Amino acid sequence: MRLLALLKRYLGPVLIVAGGFLLAIAIIATGPRPDRQARAPEAPSVQTVEAVKRTAQLIVTAHGTVVPKTESSLVAEVAGRVVAVSPSMVSGGFFSQGDVLVEIERIDYEAALQQSRAVLASAESELANAELTFDRAEELATTRAISQADLDTALNQLTVARAAQLQATAALVRAERDLERTRVTAPYDGRVRSEHVDTGQFVSRGEPIATLYSTDYAEVRLPVKDQDLAFLPFSLARIDPPSTVKTKAILRAEFAGSMHAWEAEVVRTEGELDPLSRVVNVIAQVADPYEPEGGAAPLTVGLFVEADIMGNRVEDVVVVPGTALQAGNRLYVVDTNNRLSFRDAEVVRLTAETAYLRVEVSDGERICVTALDDVVEGQSVRPVPVSANTASSR
Repeated sequence: MRLLALLKRYLGPVLIVAGGFLLAIAIIATGPRPDRQARAPEAPSVQTVEAVKRTAQLIVTAHGTVVPKTESSLVAEVAGRVVAVSPSMVSGGFFSQGDVLVEIERIDYEAALQQSRAVLASAESELANAELTFDRAEELATTRAISQADLDTALNQLTVARAAQLQATAALVRAERDLERTRVTAPYDGRVRSEHVDTGQFVSRGEPIATLYSTDYAEVRLPVKDQDLAFLPFSLARIDPPSTVKTKAILRAEFAGSMHAWEAEVVRTEGELDPLSRVVNVIAQVADPYEPEGGAAPLTVGLFVEADIMGNRVEDVVVVPGTALQAGNRLYVVDTNNRLSFRDAEVVRLTAETAYLRVEVSDGERICVTALDDVVEGQSVRPVPVSANTASSR
């Protein structure tokens, strides 16, 4: 009886609380839902640059390795023992035209020269005697004092003496030349790439003793794509007289821990299109590469350089970062109300970073340089002005 009383006392309030909780859940679940408000789309942020029409200098970029204009193998023209080698006759050594680089022992060639002179003197004496004998025989033949056979013999002796004199003269010239060639001289101002001779060594005629290259000009072979030739003042056609059109190039390279630049002159093309790479090599020259002005670094053979070749000039173009050219060769112009206006553009040249365009824009109009997809004309944007240089570097 006591248990029943306790249940009646506590069970009632518990049931009342549970019923209220269930009723609250039912009211929330079946009550009206608030309408969701559609959120207005946010206008995209875009970078812009101001349009400026101008005359632009087209630039074609290429890379190449510096090589000497003239390179040759120095060989011994006479055989003999090397008795002296110039101090500049080492790899990397500089020399001037006419410098004696190697001396070969001369005694045998001096003796050969003296012998040739003696042979020539004997031949000249024999010739003089043969001429006198023939003159006398010719006088006697007019009076029929000697026979025709004797006259013919005198003429034959004269002919043989003349031939011997010519042969002796040629031998003397050869002996003088061989003696001169015992001193191997530099053919031009240059530098030693490698040397293969030392004092006391015996060298044979025609044996290579060094590899030299000139220092009057350095050259760079710059491969240019065939489609980029349209922007350069060159032609692969034969022109009579040859075209004198040349252009400049700026060579850049990192050397001795810092960046350096050299001005070069593009002088010619190799005139042959590579069938595999579809490039044409143009040749840029730098005069006196080892004697730069103003303390600049020398343009060393073997250096890998980047070249900016100055091409044709184009007028009335807008130069913008490449990202400004949108799909369909269009520009997006941001009007005064910050809305997009589409303009069709003619592409004059397009590089990895820059676009040269002809388009109907006015100076000062804002051009969108942010690549956009799925936009419509008249769409609102939030422009952020940037400089053209900053936009190009992104």
